[in-house]
Amino acid sequence: MLWVLLLLVACGAAVLSCLRLCLAAASVDRARDPGDVELTLYETAFLSGGPRRVADLALVTMHLRRRLLIAHTGWATVVDPEGRDEVERTVIRAIGPEGQSSLPPIRVATATADAVRALADRLVATGLALPGGERTDIASAVRAVRGSAVLVVVMAGAALLLPGRERGFGSPAAADLVWFALPLVLTLGALAIARMEIHPYSSWASPTGQRLLDSAAPAGGAHPDVLTAVAVRGVRAVGDPALRAAFLGGGLPEHPGDPTRRGHSL
Repeated sequence: MLWVLLLLVACGAAVLSCLRLCLAAASVDRARDPGDVELTLYETAFLSGGPRRVADLALVTMHLRRRLLIAHTGWATVVDPEGRDEVERTVIRAIGPEGQSSLPPIRVATATADAVRALADRLVATGLALPGGERTDIASAVRAVRGSAVLVVVMAGAALLLPGRERGFGSPAAADLVWFALPLVLTLGALAIARMEIHPYSSWASPTGQRLLDSAAPAGGAHPDVLTAVAVRGVRAVGDPALRAAFLGGGLPEHPGDPTRRGHSL
C-alpha cells in the first residue's frame, strides 16, 4: 500500500499550494470603485510595467519634446535643463552636471528615485497598485501550484513503477492511478482560474487597477500615441529603430570619453 502514501503526499501538496494561491489572490482583490479616475501617463506606465517603465517613459518623452537627445549609441545629452515635472528633474539629476550619461545608470537612478516611489505609494494607497510583497506572493503561489502539479505526475509515475506490482492497461496499478487524477485536476483547475482572474501574476496593477487600465485610455499631450504605447507596452513600442536600439541594448561607444561620439543624436 505504498502507493497510498504517495497519493497522500500528492494530495497534501496540491491542497496546500492551492490554498496558498487562494489566500494570495484574496489579499490583492481590493474591489473598489475607482470612480471617475483618469490615469496620467506616469500612472499608466507604473501600473503596466513598474518603476522602470516610468523612467523609460520620462526619457522618451523628453527626447520627443527635444529636451533631451538620446543617441543610438545609448547616451543621453541634456538640451533643456529645466524639467517639466519631478520625474523629469530626477532624470536630469541622474545624468549629472556634465549633461551626458549612458542610459543604464539613468534608468536605474530614476526608477529608484523618491518621485517614482511617491507615485507608487499613491497608487497603492488608492488600491490601484499592489505592494511589492503581494506581487511576490502571487507569483510564488502560482509557482507552488505548478510544482504541485508536477509532483502529482511524479508520484503517479512512482506508484506505477513500484516493485511487485502488475503493470499494463487494466492492471490494479493502472486502476490506482485514477486517484492521482483528483489532485492533478485540482492544481490544473486552480492554475486555469488564476490565469483568467489574476493574470499577469507579476503585474504591478491590482485587479481594480488592471480593470482601469483595460477600460480607460490616458490623455497624452504631445505625441500621445507614441507615449501611450510606451507607457503600456514599453520601449519596444517605439517606432524609431535607432531610439529603440538605444534602450534595448544599442551598442555603447567604445570610447565613452569621446564627446563627439557620446553626443551624436538620433
